[in-house]
Amino acid sequence: MASSDLKSAALLDQMKTHFSTDAGKALTKKIGLVYQIHIAPKKMGFNEEIYVVDLKKGEVTKGPYEGGKPDATFSFTDPDFFKIATGKMNPQIAFMRGKMKVKGSLSAAQKFTPDIFPKPSKM
Repeated sequence: MASSDLKSAALLDQMKTHFSTDAGKALTKKIGLVYQIHIAPKKMGFNEEIYVVDLKKGEVTKGPYEGGKPDATFSFTDPDFFKIATGKMNPQIAFMRGKMKVKGSLSAAQKFTPDIFPKPSKM
């Protein structure tokens, strides 16, 4: 992936590796959905970087989804995405507080939980 100033970019990079493990392969079988994620450095809608987390193929790519429409599209700020991905913020609460915007299937969106992300390694 191209270099990025976003804290979340490193996490999405780790996710790529995670999908090649047995735990990651089990996730793709279990969920089988495509998520498009818009991450903004400070304010949603401005200077967003777009990533696709494909839980059908088990891959993470930078740029908009090109295989039709994603099952759900999310918008976050970088710090909020990082909190949700690391389990420090509940996705439902983030949605209710306006920290996360969702387009597309709500049933697909409800499967977007911290469980799909690799646990951050302790440094």
